[in-house]
Amino acid sequence: MFSVILPSRPCLTDVVPLSSDPTVPANNFAFTFPALPKFSHIVIFLLPGVVLPADTAAAVYVQFPKDLILNPNTGTAAPPLSSSATNADPEFKFLGAIANEKPSAIFKVNFPSARRRTEAEEEDDMMDEGTSVTPANTVDINPNATITLGITIEPVQAVASKIADLQNQTQNQIQLQMSSFPSTTDLLKLSTGQQGAAMAKWAPSSVSAKTLAKQIIGNAFNYLASFAVSDPRVPGEEVVPLRVFRDWWAKFENRIDADPGFLERVDAP
Repeated sequence: MFSVILPSRPCLTDVVPLSSDPTVPANNFAFTFPALPKFSHIVIFLLPGVVLPADTAAAVYVQFPKDLILNPNTGTAAPPLSSSATNADPEFKFLGAIANEKPSAIFKVNFPSARRRTEAEEEDDMMDEGTSVTPANTVDINPNATITLGITIEPVQAVASKIADLQNQTQNQIQLQMSSFPSTTDLLKLSTGQQGAAMAKWAPSSVSAKTLAKQIIGNAFNYLASFAVSDPRVPGEEVVPLRVFRDWWAKFENRIDADPGFLERVDAP
């Protein structure tokens, strides 16, 4: 009846009907698939020729397993994400629905938060030659974990109510985030540098890490090159005193504090 598409994976059609009575058409269905590689969106659609019963819709839910997150110290499954129900299975989260009038949809899926690697851990990996660095989007995710996608045939009124609740939750989250955004009055009370810092905290960055790295390296090179002197020990070579690098670093930090977004401007000096 249904099919699922995940980015960079084959189309899934092996849905499992869930019914206690084999003589009665199932109203509940499930897909199971590996959690990795991670994904942020999922496509669900009715197969050609499939028509849902009148006045019904197919509600879509996702369930993450208890062993999704690994303990970073032991490499074993961490405790359940919900501390209030340590022995219960994780709940199914409502994503949305499809229907005869809308036989396909794309849903946003948010993975539960995994422990972020510390700066010290990342620096250790960078210093260890020959050590592969685990991509950030797979850190602490159990490679053997499977996700369950549940689909239930429900009255259209019930599904519409769930969609309204989901939209309200999303709107409330947006309002909560906006409530902590500095007001125009507050910004006017700040100095130019403080305004830049306040806005940079909230403004999304469209500059890639590679571009930022090139900006930092270019900034350092331009500054240090002006202090280069000939190395008397090696003809044709130039050196830069270490104190000059320290001076550059101090100036660089001061500029970051005064104008956090200057590196995101491609023409930054």
